[in-house]
Amino acid sequence: MNQVHCSALLFDLDGVLIDSTPAVARVWTQWAREHGLDPDEVVAHAHGRPSLMTIYEYLPNSDHEAENREVERREIHDLEGVIPLPGALELLASLPPDRWTIVTSCTRALAEVRIHAAGLPVPKAFITASDIIHGKPDPEPYLKAAAILGFIPSDCIVLEDAPAGIRAGKAAGARVIALRTTVAERLLQDAGANWILDNCAEVRLESASMQGLSLSLNHS
Repeated sequence: MNQVHCSALLFDLDGVLIDSTPAVARVWTQWAREHGLDPDEVVAHAHGRPSLMTIYEYLPNSDHEAENREVERREIHDLEGVIPLPGALELLASLPPDRWTIVTSCTRALAEVRIHAAGLPVPKAFITASDIIHGKPDPEPYLKAAAILGFIPSDCIVLEDAPAGIRAGKAAGARVIALRTTVAERLLQDAGANWILDNCAEVRLESASMQGLSLSLNHS
């Protein structure tokens, strides 16, 4: 068991706080087939990144904004199986509201729908694809998330499940807890995670004060 200290926690949404994997797979599989692409490759590539980035890469000559609107429309309407992951609700409930936020590659509209569908508390402010120019693995999302809480990234801990998100957190200067919810552990290690856990149930708040948060990480 590790004891760690930080000022705030910055949570990715899909694969960290909620399980939306079946819905994401259904939407991107259908989209890939419609465009003659390999569904497995597209689904793997899309995870943890803004959808517009995936569309740019696979359909460089398309109407990117129109394609993105259609993907988002499908994702907003496919909420079957969107549930909180183990430990997520309990961990969020234990944290002071000004010491955590969400940093997601979803648009704000999609993020809000999924947060409500999973029954998560809504942070006062959070960062989505609608709030940034450069998505993960660029550090911009996590730099902005730390700033809205009033902390420097090096005093924050990021919780991620995808290599792109891990790299974004590390590039921002934060430490990163990676969760084994989505990809192979080797990929989490290669991306530079500081700790690797099963899920949020292995993170427990020990104390919170003006000086920061004290957490215990229970490695399985």
